[in-house]
Amino acid sequence: MENKDFLKKINELTKYHYKNSVKFKNIIDKIYNKNINSSSIQSVPFLPVSLFKEIELKSIPDNKIFKILNSSGTSESKLSKIYLDKENASRQTKVLNQIVSEIIGSKRLPMILTDERKTIKDPKQFNAKTAAYLGFSLFGHDIFYLLEDGKINYEGLNSFFEKYDNKKMLIFGFTSDVHERLIKQLNLNNLAKYNFDKAILIHGGGWKKMEQEKISNYEFKNVLNKKLNINSIYNYYGLIEQTGSIFFEARCGYFTTSNFSDVIIRGKNFEVLPENKKGFVQLISTLPTSYPGHSILTEDIGEIKVIKNCKCGKKNKHFLIHGRAKDSELRGCSDV
Repeated sequence: MENKDFLKKINELTKYHYKNSVKFKNIIDKIYNKNINSSSIQSVPFLPVSLFKEIELKSIPDNKIFKILNSSGTSESKLSKIYLDKENASRQTKVLNQIVSEIIGSKRLPMILTDERKTIKDPKQFNAKTAAYLGFSLFGHDIFYLLEDGKINYEGLNSFFEKYDNKKMLIFGFTSDVHERLIKQLNLNNLAKYNFDKAILIHGGGWKKMEQEKISNYEFKNVLNKKLNINSIYNYYGLIEQTGSIFFEARCGYFTTSNFSDVIIRGKNFEVLPENKKGFVQLISTLPTSYPGHSILTEDIGEIKVIKNCKCGKKNKHFLIHGRAKDSELRGCSDV
């Protein structure tokens, strides 16, 4: 059954962005026949995620810009630019806190970040990776950066475990970084001597440029469990274009929506696909107010799964992500 309150909030966002973003208004007028009041979630207008790399999309004046988030990419590639005001940034932080607290609890934990301190750069303009590290670092204290000058800081790691051995801790990193700096290091250095059995590992971001190194989610978890005794491992899915609206993998192995989000799967002709059919992932969120990112069609392939009485106990929608569609940048609005 469709959540009427959720649909109402999404329609309000569509109307708000229609009023405050000229470029968004042009798209709605030309592509969606001025539809700003949808009768269902499935009929809510969406923007292809690639559009954020092509044109400036914001619903706030320049003097209200608090942060500019950039997507990750090479120096030659175009980057998405996401414009946040203080209100939107604050709302995203509060929602992220609510979602993550369901996993780690309400208290901040001693924390390991699988990168180095200099990863966090200009607080007013940074990329997806920096934003993720900054966002998740809010859940930690006495934060230890695993790398120093590109190498694992074993002296610092020893000091960290002298203080927090056999205590609950939080580890955060991008999936490919965790693989490179923890899993692969198992064969080179004796990381297994450290007591990770009370650690909670949160990872996300996929493999990107390290696709050739990719291992299955099952193997990823199995190695960390068997070799480092890390039992609490949580993968998450999300986009810089909808920062704060993330989807955690539940104990059942599926991602689940939150009270602030929804997921739809669409075919090549943008038709809504039924459960258990693979297609393009559309993400819907109540969070973006400073830019029209509340309904985005990604370039990722996924499918909705119908799970009755799932062992994870989650009542929200369950879905899988199969990875990025090959050679399929979505287009259709970039000339308006």
